[in-house]
Amino acid sequence: MEQRVSLITLAVADLGRSRAFYESLGWRGQEVEETVFFQAGGLGIVLWGREKLAHDCGLDDARGTGFGGMVLAHNMRSPEDVDELLTSAQQAGGTVTKPAEATSYGGYAGCFADPDGHLWEIAHNPGFPLADDGSLTIPDFGSL
Repeated sequence: MEQRVSLITLAVADLGRSRAFYESLGWRGQEVEETVFFQAGGLGIVLWGREKLAHDCGLDDARGTGFGGMVLAHNMRSPEDVDELLTSAQQAGGTVTKPAEATSYGGYAGCFADPDGHLWEIAHNPGFPLADDGSLTIPDFGSL
């Protein structure tokens, strides 16, 4: 298996509500057969009905609750950008689960949940600089 991710699919309760949430944050999606696709850099974010996604994965329990064990991350260029995005997410119907604060690694980060509870960490990490196109390269920790 190649070391990469192509698509991240988020199970959603209401496709229209979820699409509107992400589009209010500036994303632009395309809907095909009750599925919304967003280009996100070199990969895709997909919104698909919770029951359909669970069935597609061979699972019976589409209503699992609680922490799902996964957090998506979006790195920003500055602490001010972190605050702005957390505010935008809350205004769009998301829930700030952790207000932004200084981190142990010298950065600044906070978290929000989208309307379906998918968690996003919004972070400024000076040790992970972003390229002009927004891409991130993991630093060589052996040389630090």
